[in-house]
Amino acid sequence: MSTDRIEKRIFLRATPERVWEAVSDAQQFGTWFGVAFDGPFAEGVRLTGRIVPTAVDAEVAKLQEPHAGKPFEFSVDRIDAPSRISFRWHPFAVEPGVDYSQEPTTLIEFVLEESDGGTLLTISESGFDQIPLARRATAFAANDGGWTMQAKLIEKYLAMERTVWGVTDPGNERQA
Repeated sequence: MSTDRIEKRIFLRATPERVWEAVSDAQQFGTWFGVAFDGPFAEGVRLTGRIVPTAVDAEVAKLQEPHAGKPFEFSVDRIDAPSRISFRWHPFAVEPGVDYSQEPTTLIEFVLEESDGGTLLTISESGFDQIPLARRATAFAANDGGWTMQAKLIEKYLAMERTVWGVTDPGNERQA
């Protein structure tokens, strides 16, 4: 088992274009992920925001509630529309009063591949071996579980949208 990289793969019943919107638009991303960003995603931009409970799952929102309002920092590393977007952040940087700015960041990538009837989304986070040893294992374990949860949240987000718009096809097209 790698201690440097987390990878989650999920099949989403939505077109690659629709999944791309959900991962590359800061507002949509924040809705399912649980962050209110201060601006749009753009390559090379550092964004700040605050943690807000996800709007797509009440149980997960309860888990996020104790962190609501806490600052969130995220840098957009690269955008290769419409198939890959990557970010950098300080993993599991949740300890109040701790300055994580001198630590290395990890790289998060969302890679989309068209698949029969939908999209295969691969979410990965790498660079944990550079994190200080005192918090490396905790950050890895927390984010491993976190990405499992986030994969389910984006799936629910896209499924909820299909229900709201009355769409039953796997393309997740917005039709009334």
